[in-house]
Amino acid sequence: MENEKIVPTFIFEASWEVCNKVGGIYTVLSTRAKTLQDRLQDRVVFIGPDFWRGKENPLFEEDTTMWQAWVRKAQREGVNVRVGRWNIPGHPCVVLVDFTPYFKAKDQLYGEAWADYGVESLQAYGDYDEASMFAYASGRVVESYYNYFLRKREERVVFQAHEWMTGLGALYVKKHVPAIATIFTTHATSIGRSIAGNNKPLYDYLFAYNGNQMASELNMEAKHSIERQTAHHVDCFTTVSDVTAKECEELLDKRCDAILMNGFENDFVPVGSSFTAQRKRARQRLLRVANALIGESYSDDTLIVATSGRYEFKNKGIDVFLESLHRLDWQPEVNRQILAFIEVPAWVAGPRLDLQQRLQSEEEFNTPLPMPFLTHNLNDSGNDKVLGSMRWFNKSNRPDERVKIIFVPCYLDGKDGIFDMSYYDLLIGNDLTVYASYYEPWGYTPLESVAFHVPTVTTSLSGFGMWANKVKGESHLADGVEVIERNDYNYGEVADGIVKAILEYARWDADAVKQARRNAANLAQKALWKHFIQYYDEAYDIALQKAELRKERM
Repeated sequence: MENEKIVPTFIFEASWEVCNKVGGIYTVLSTRAKTLQDRLQDRVVFIGPDFWRGKENPLFEEDTTMWQAWVRKAQREGVNVRVGRWNIPGHPCVVLVDFTPYFKAKDQLYGEAWADYGVESLQAYGDYDEASMFAYASGRVVESYYNYFLRKREERVVFQAHEWMTGLGALYVKKHVPAIATIFTTHATSIGRSIAGNNKPLYDYLFAYNGNQMASELNMEAKHSIERQTAHHVDCFTTVSDVTAKECEELLDKRCDAILMNGFENDFVPVGSSFTAQRKRARQRLLRVANALIGESYSDDTLIVATSGRYEFKNKGIDVFLESLHRLDWQPEVNRQILAFIEVPAWVAGPRLDLQQRLQSEEEFNTPLPMPFLTHNLNDSGNDKVLGSMRWFNKSNRPDERVKIIFVPCYLDGKDGIFDMSYYDLLIGNDLTVYASYYEPWGYTPLESVAFHVPTVTTSLSGFGMWANKVKGESHLADGVEVIERNDYNYGEVADGIVKAILEYARWDADAVKQARRNAANLAQKALWKHFIQYYDEAYDIALQKAELRKERM
């Protein structure tokens, strides 16, 4: 058929977060992998950085019998790799590459990138060199593997590079292996995130910003340049939401060819009696820690509200969440105990020994510990923004405060020393979550929340919030998601909106709660990868069509 899409027969994907769990992109790749594996059966290869040479990586299962001849040949070519499986559903093939040998040639590589594609790297600093050498190494891996296994076959091959950290790899493949179709996905523009993070209004003035000028002003020239030039030169440029697509068009001067919304797999969400048992266990742990820390008793009727994610105080809406909790404490309608957990990893020094000692006993406590709002010790706590806001609002979990706040400044990996439960194992115990993001290209945290049947509050500036509004028309809390309108200047209105949502939830009877939880879970089902993979099919088709035209001219 004339309109039938071209589909890839082989896919490479490179990301800093392959077998390296550091952020939301890990979730994108690791949950989508099974869908690709089911389609391609080991004809998808993920490429990541080899940070773990000489150490055990729990996410990587090395297989020294796999592709032995190619591994030896790649090594002779100066490409040092370890191969095996990613320890995630689908167990896809993975190549971890050692990028450190290329540092000695970085000036030459940057010179070539400038000559070939106009990539400006003179102002590079920080993590730019490390990321770029990994990107270059990824391109070399693709070239070597393709030449060894795929060149002589009639293969339709795609290389997808994620974020500016892999841009140099995409450009290398475009130049040296033109038969491969290239896709570049930015999950958040580096300059857009920087504008937002520097407290400049992003949205009202987006049309007036010049990306190159702002990159110079904010000392982001190198990252912005590689991102911009990669976007302009690959076969298909993509991002993850409508909100970020507007950024790309204005700041990178390039309209996206496709939008790849972030789905997930729900195989980690318990069902039936297991769900009920895990929710009960999570609530017991949350309430137990609260009692040991604050010295007050909490019934199972306590309303547990939480936020989580990266510690981006403004961008993730942590500031306005704290503001809303302060305002909530003054509301006469508050007739329930409310516990608010802020779960964002900070500069943690370790679990509090006094809290650990209390948790080891079965005693019910009626006196608070010192700092009865902090579960772990912090380095440089005097400059911590959450604690600073609590001091500003005079919040210290006194008996007269009806809304209690608990700051959990660590990764919830099951080994934190206080909760000793994973993030998902605790998420299921919440009644409500709040992600009041100012800058959120997609937003996995609210999506994960509704997947665990926990209604959530988010904003119109998050990709997930925009998608929820499209699905629901205008989302309200009873639908499982409350999407609060947010812009550059309505901070106070957002805080009031969160207060209103929490009060609304607190008034619901058991039937209303049950229905909202059911609606939340039903919405999450619409975001499964089996629905969202169609957007990738569109990107593959766009990229492969351009690659096919190149082949005809070769």
